[in-house]
Amino acid sequence: MEYEKDPNKKPYKSALSNALWSFQQMLRSAPAALLFLLLQLPLAVFLTWSEVRLPALVVGAVTAGRSFDEAALAVGLMLGLMLTATAGRDIFVKLADNVLNIYWDIMGAELSRRSVRCFYQTFERKETRDMYDRAALATQSWDGVQPLCDTPRRAVKLMEYVLCYALLGAVISGVSPWLVPLLTAAPAVNILCARAYRKWEYSTRAARTDNNAKLDYVIRTSGDYDYWKDIRVYGMAGWLRRLYDDLFKTDVDWGERMRLRQLLMRLADLLVILLRDGAAYAVLIAQAIRGEVDAERFVLYFAAISSFAGFVGNIVTEWTGMNNASLFVSDFREYLDMPEDAPDGSETAEKHLHFAPEIVFDHVSFRYHGAEADTIHDLNLTIRAGEKLALVGLNGAGKTTLVKLLCGLYAPTEGEIRLGGVPVRDFKREEYYKLFSPVFQDARAGCFSILECVSGQLSGGDRERAETCVRRAGLGSKLDALPRGLDTVLDKQLDSEGTELSGGETQKLMLARAIYKDAPALVLDEPTAALDPIAENEVYLQYNAMAEGKTSVFISHRLASTRFCDRILFLQNGRIAEQGTHAELLALGGEYSRLFEIQSCWYRDDYKGGEAE
Repeated sequence: MEYEKDPNKKPYKSALSNALWSFQQMLRSAPAALLFLLLQLPLAVFLTWSEVRLPALVVGAVTAGRSFDEAALAVGLMLGLMLTATAGRDIFVKLADNVLNIYWDIMGAELSRRSVRCFYQTFERKETRDMYDRAALATQSWDGVQPLCDTPRRAVKLMEYVLCYALLGAVISGVSPWLVPLLTAAPAVNILCARAYRKWEYSTRAARTDNNAKLDYVIRTSGDYDYWKDIRVYGMAGWLRRLYDDLFKTDVDWGERMRLRQLLMRLADLLVILLRDGAAYAVLIAQAIRGEVDAERFVLYFAAISSFAGFVGNIVTEWTGMNNASLFVSDFREYLDMPEDAPDGSETAEKHLHFAPEIVFDHVSFRYHGAEADTIHDLNLTIRAGEKLALVGLNGAGKTTLVKLLCGLYAPTEGEIRLGGVPVRDFKREEYYKLFSPVFQDARAGCFSILECVSGQLSGGDRERAETCVRRAGLGSKLDALPRGLDTVLDKQLDSEGTELSGGETQKLMLARAIYKDAPALVLDEPTAALDPIAENEVYLQYNAMAEGKTSVFISHRLASTRFCDRILFLQNGRIAEQGTHAELLALGGEYSRLFEIQSCWYRDDYKGGEAE
C-alpha cells in the first residue's frame, strides 16, 4: 500500500482560516444561512442560563416561604421565556439547515466550475485528479457529516459553547476560584488525543482516497452495460470479484483502524470526565456540609458545575469536529486555489473567425509531467491557410499530443505555436477554443437531447441548422426513425423514450456538432475508427466538404484514408520523419510506403498469408 510521501505535511489552511473563509463564502452566496446561524447564539446562551437558574429559582421560592402565587408567577414567567427561546432557536436551526443546503449546492457547483475551467494539461495529471477526489469529499454527505456545512455550523456552535463557558464559569467562581481552571485544564488530555487522531487521519488521507477511487472504479465498471459483454465472454467476473474483495478488505481495514482510534480517544474522554467531575462535586458537597452555602445556592452551583463540565467537553468535541471537517474544507480550498500553469492572454477570437488560419509550430517540444523524454521534440511545422493536413504514424508517435497542442489543451514545454501570426499563449483560452471544431476519438454524447448535444446549448439552438448538420453527418435515417426527432434524449436510463447510440453513430453525432460550430480550423482525430467501410467512405466525402475554406488536420491509422489530403506527415518518435502527398510518399519508398503496403496487402487477391506478390 502506498502512503503519502510526506505524512507530516500540514493542512493547506488552518481550522480558523477555513471557518472565516466559510463565513465569507456564505456572506457572498447565501447570507441568510449565516444570519440564521448567528441568531441561534443569544437564544442558546439564554437557554443555558435559564436551565441552570430554574431549579435554584424553585428551591429559593420554597425555602424563602413565598406564596404559591408568587412562586408560580416567577417559575411560569421563566418557563414561558424558555419555551419562546426554544421555539425561536428550533425555527432558526431549521431555516439555517434549509439555506445551508443552498450553500452546499453553490459550493458543489463551484467545484465543478473549477474543474471545467481547469487547464486540460493540468487536470490530466494524476496528482490533480487525486486532489479533485479529496476536494469532492467536502461536497459529499455521509453518516450525518457534511464538511462544507459542518465547518461554519460547528464554528458557531463553538462560539455558543465558549459564551456559555464564560457565563457558567462566572457562577462557579462563587464556589472556589480554583474550580474553573481545574475543570478547564483537565480536558487537555482529550485535546491531545483528538489532535493525535486528526494528525493520523490527515496523514493517511491520500492512501484512503486512492483505495476508495479504485474501489469506486471497480463498482462502476462492473455495473457499466458497455463492459458486460467483455466481462462475460472473457470470464472477468471472478477477477473483478477478487479485485473488489481486496479493495473492500483494505477499505474495511482502514475503517477498523479509524474506529479503534476513535474508541481509545473516547475512553480517555470518559476517564478525564470521571476525575474532573468527582473533584468538583467533592468541593461543593464539603462546603454544603460546613454550611457555607444555602440550599438555593447549592442547587445553582451544582447545576452550573454539571453544565460547565458538559460545556468544556462540548468545546473540545466541537473543536475536534470543526477541525475534522476543516481538513476536508482545506482540501477543497487547495483545489480551488490550485495554480493554473496555463497560458491565458488577452487576444480574442473575433478577427480570426472568418478565414482559415495559418498555424506555425516553431521549435516546439512537449514532455509529459514526470516523463524522462519528450513526446514531441523540436518540431517545426507550418500548416498553410486552408490546407488539409493528415497526421499518420504508429501508436505513440505523437499524433494526438500534437493535436492537443494545436487545440490549446496542452502548452509547449519549449518553443512557440502561432495562429494567424499571434502566439497561442497570447489568446484568452476560452476565445482560442472558439477557433476549432474538433472530433476526438473517444467521444461521449452525454445525457442531453440530440439538439442540445449538436448545438452545445441546453435550451434553444437553431433547430433547422442542427437538423441539417445531423443529416450531413450521416445520421438522417437514424433521426427519421426517432419519434421525438432532435428532442430525443441520448440515454434510455434517464428517459424511457430516449435512445442509445452505437460507437459509429456517436462519432457521426460529434461530426454533426463540429459542422454546427463551423470554426475556421477543423480537427478530426480518428473519426472513422468505429465505422464500417461504407460509413467511413461517407465521412471522407463529408470531410472534404467540411474542410472547404478551413484549415484542417486529420489523424488516421488507415493510410488509405489520407489520399484526399493536400499533405501527409508521417510522425515517428515525436518528429516528422516523412512528408508529402500520398503518391510522393509511396514513391519515396520509406516508412509510410512500407506501412501502406502492410495495410493494403490484406485487400489484394494476390496476398498469400506471408508476403504480397
